[in-house]
Amino acid sequence: MLGATPAAATIAVKDLSRAREFYGRTLGLKAQEGDEEGVAAYRSGQSTLFVYESQYAGTNKATAATWVVDDVDSEVEVLKAKGVGFEHYDMPGMKLEGDIHVSGDLRAAWFKDPDGNILALVSQ
Repeated sequence: MLGATPAAATIAVKDLSRAREFYGRTLGLKAQEGDEEGVAAYRSGQSTLFVYESQYAGTNKATAATWVVDDVDSEVEVLKAKGVGFEHYDMPGMKLEGDIHVSGDLRAAWFKDPDGNILALVSQ
């Protein structure tokens, strides 16, 4: 069944050119060749992230994609230097340290793409 098959994140965007700039240049994801019209694919580690044009882009109020990283703090600083702003949420059991939400050993940060899709970084 599906348990042995890789899954891919799929994110709706309004402007594919703007999305290519954000996901490729700002986030540093590697574009895959063979894009279809209205769709772009990126490699992120062993995963694939698809972005596609849709009138419903940015309407999801939950996290659309999460990257598990070794050092959330460093990733936040790199992205902030590229102009990415971070979201602050009031979450039970978590305290906010700058732009990073902390609960025990868990460190997490949320940000949005240009269409308002919510993306996250979490510690391993």
